[in-house]
Amino acid sequence: MEQHNKTAALKARLSVLSFLEFAVWGAYLTSIGNYLGNAGMGDLIPWFFAIQGIVCLFMPAIIGFMADKYVEPLRLLGYCHVGAGTFMALCWYMGCAAQFPDRTLFVMCYSISTALFMPTVALSNSVSFRLLRMNGLDTVRHFPMVRVFGTVGFISSMLLVNFAYIGSHGHLGFSLTGMDRFQFNQWQFLVSALFSAALFLFTFTLPSIPTEKVSQNKGFWSRLGFDAFGIFRSRTIVVFFIFSTLVGMCLKVTNAYAGPFITSFLAQESYAADFGASNANLLTSISQFSETLFILLVPIFMRRYGIKTVFSIACLAWAVRFGTFAIGDPGSGLWLLVLSMVVYGIAFGFFNVSGAIFIENATDRKITASAQGLWMMSTMGVGASVGSLLAGRVVDHFCHWQPSATVKGMTYLMGDWTMVWGIFALFSLVTAVAFMLIFKCGKRLE
Repeated sequence: MEQHNKTAALKARLSVLSFLEFAVWGAYLTSIGNYLGNAGMGDLIPWFFAIQGIVCLFMPAIIGFMADKYVEPLRLLGYCHVGAGTFMALCWYMGCAAQFPDRTLFVMCYSISTALFMPTVALSNSVSFRLLRMNGLDTVRHFPMVRVFGTVGFISSMLLVNFAYIGSHGHLGFSLTGMDRFQFNQWQFLVSALFSAALFLFTFTLPSIPTEKVSQNKGFWSRLGFDAFGIFRSRTIVVFFIFSTLVGMCLKVTNAYAGPFITSFLAQESYAADFGASNANLLTSISQFSETLFILLVPIFMRRYGIKTVFSIACLAWAVRFGTFAIGDPGSGLWLLVLSMVVYGIAFGFFNVSGAIFIENATDRKITASAQGLWMMSTMGVGASVGSLLAGRVVDHFCHWQPSATVKGMTYLMGDWTMVWGIFALFSLVTAVAFMLIFKCGKRLE
């Protein structure tokens, strides 16, 4: 009974850690596009999401290496969040000071915040894996139960930003309508900063995690953490990383453009009064509710079908996700948008969690944080940055920011969204078929 209570207490604390980690991200990830459009930076949306990918080319690997070898992982996690939250708060301050902030300074602060935050996603996973193993718990069985609270945190933060606004007397209010809600302005950044501060404080409540002692007999490159690249001796892992990168190109597309896409229907008289068009964040949050459910199914699917089937399902789900966006709308086609949100739970949940578990089981225990950092570098780094920039080119070709005819200061991204989402759906379908044909995985790595 004592061991059971100890296990339950640990899982509860790791669940809170996961909740706060993703609440930081959920505050702005799906709504920053609307803010940028209204702050005169709509043309920079692809770059704002590409920045997340660019920093993932090196920061997760660096932070993962430091956590493996030199700095206690929980302390490092907390310090990264202090820095990320500070610069996110500066973005909020600049938004309060001017409707159109200095573009260079705003991008710089956002970039530094992102560079410090992005590696914490992989690091928080590594921390959970380590603490579960230190307590003799099966990571395949218990990690999804912890990780699902990250999605709950993301949802909670999204909904707060969707409904909340600051009233004329400085009080916090909540509403279903209105262009002064956080999802359209700079207050979303302060919400993110506050969650970062809370996570920093919470790390002090968790058990200490020792770093791996660096042997003086190891070579120079090994001491710098390059031994983690040894995982690429396996053809299976190389192929898995390649397709993870391709799927990573899908990750930022809807994060960047789902909000502006749904909100753009407000500019059309036939949809202007529709609930869905004015509550993009609320509608998008269905994706995270769905993700919560499907993350819990990952252990069952992994044990019964293996990584190849689970990953293939995720790839196909991306094609359905984009395809339903292509033909849906907030009116009679609202059910298609809702279906797209539900399918996102499969697309992201199956991909993200099964991938993290696969990398955890396929690598040496001494380099797990580094290996998770490398996987994040391929998906959130190479994949996301290339995907964001290419998606931006596609969207810019078919759509353009146009000022609102009815609401002063509001702009909408208008154009041929059907073609945009159709192109993304075709890419996802081709990736899914190629993965099923090429990827081979032995029983040891299932």
